Amino acid sequence: MGIDSPASRSAWALLSELVGLGVRHLVVSPGSRSQALALAAARLERQGRIRLHVRIDERVAGFTALGIGRETGTPAAVVCTSGTAVANLLPAVLEAHHSGVPLLLLTADRPPELRGIGANQTTTQPGIFGDAVRLSVDAETPTGADGEDGSARDLATRAFDAAVGAGQGAPGPVHLNLPYREPLAGDLPGAARGDVDPHIDDGRYRPVVERAVTTLARGPRTLVLAGAGAGPSAEQIAHDGGWPLVAEIVSGARFGRHVVHGYRAALADPDLGGRVERVVAVGHPTLSREATRLLSRADVEVIAVRGRGEELDLNGRTRAVDAVAVDEGDADRAWLGAWMRFSRAHAPDLDGPAPDLDGLSSTDPHARADAVRTELDAVRRPLDRAQLVAAVWAATWPHDRLVFGSSRLVRVADELLPGKKVRVHANRGLAGIDGTVATATGVALASQLPGMAGVTRVLLGDLALLHDAGALLLPDGEDEPRMQIVVGNDRGGTIFDGLEVAATASEEDMTRVQYTPHAVRLEQLATAYGWEHRRVTTRGALDQALTSTAGRRILIEVPLAR
Repeated sequence: MGIDSPASRSAWALLSELVGLGVRHLVVSPGSRSQALALAAARLERQGRIRLHVRIDERVAGFTALGIGRETGTPAAVVCTSGTAVANLLPAVLEAHHSGVPLLLLTADRPPELRGIGANQTTTQPGIFGDAVRLSVDAETPTGADGEDGSARDLATRAFDAAVGAGQGAPGPVHLNLPYREPLAGDLPGAARGDVDPHIDDGRYRPVVERAVTTLARGPRTLVLAGAGAGPSAEQIAHDGGWPLVAEIVSGARFGRHVVHGYRAALADPDLGGRVERVVAVGHPTLSREATRLLSRADVEVIAVRGRGEELDLNGRTRAVDAVAVDEGDADRAWLGAWMRFSRAHAPDLDGPAPDLDGLSSTDPHARADAVRTELDAVRRPLDRAQLVAAVWAATWPHDRLVFGSSRLVRVADELLPGKKVRVHANRGLAGIDGTVATATGVALASQLPGMAGVTRVLLGDLALLHDAGALLLPDGEDEPRMQIVVGNDRGGTIFDGLEVAATASEEDMTRVQYTPHAVRLEQLATAYGWEHRRVTTRGALDQALTSTAGRRILIEVPLAR
């Protein structure tokens, strides 16, 4: 005779409804109080309805789900047990909140009668994420009463709508706190044994979000500024308006005919940045102080296209709009031309001089030997940060994904890399180093569907890697992501060299509390977690590693000078 568990029936009703609404990924961290949800997720996986990802660390689980939401625009659901497990989701929740990424948090809890009396693994979970969630519900404890399944399904719909921003709000995280009484596991409904549940219907529901379009006149001297999460729409606006495009490397908009190279110097130039009258801001600009100063100017009209995250208003008078179109009329060719001339003069040349073809084909052995020696020197040239970011950029194409960590390397990439249409991700909502590897893993798992090509590369510093080393652990039997983790290892936080603290603190204090130097052997770390490891020191070796290992998961270590 089976076990009747209201917790199991309610968990099944909730998860099956979320799947019907469009959730395709569930990330589970094991625990006792959450077993009803976890076992229902396992059955859904066996039915082929979801892709299930198990992570022992809730912080890793949260960022893995965040990466899935970044890539797909549809929330992944995270399941965890009660107590500190819930608190470990907070970093991912904050990033999802500030960057507008849909995320569903399903946290199991003790029933109300066990709260506040010293019961084991029990704390105040309702409201734990404060204002960072779009919806927070402390659900009723299932008792087996009639109508509870319907209530669970209604709750799933409310949660999904809030997470994707189906109303007027932005997408973001949603918290469902789910108290359960024992027995915590029991028989699931008949559909869980392999039948088709009528409530699981792929693509049955898609919220429609209407966006008002604001038409802009061409008149004022206008610049399009694309920050994190902007995507191709920023390039389209610049193209339609005949306006120059400043696109941060994390924007996914650094391509097209209007991209401005060397944009930081251009924004600081009185004849270019100093004459800007209007900025159309798309996404979340975070990588340069020049862009921040421009957006903060009281004499500049700033129009911010609403994205998924917080609304932008650095000058206190920014106008937020849902979408923009450009009025008919002639473009200001002189304005665009001035920016394009500057851009051509500052176009990056990261490949060095072209090969000496005449010398290589010369019949003079000395000339040929000199040409060959020059080519070999170029291939064997020690890697610096510029060559590192250039190699990763060159190896990445539209069917790939590139994830930048919040390290010194992303700023080097922003300064140097040319235009190219690449799908880029970065946790720039709060610009923390939290969860970079886990986020990239989520991006890889969501983008690498059967039959689809592409590799996910994550470019980060050594401290960002060590901060998220637990994300290297991937369970046996799950999908193997095609991932390359490219680590610029200068053995410490040299990003602080570019901040004010470097000019005021002593070298001893900087080393002690800012640089945090380490002696971790990354090859042993990779091996312990089952990753292939390569240590490369030249551009030729890096190019080979990036192209020859694209189908496997590998950690590519690039030693860098401090």
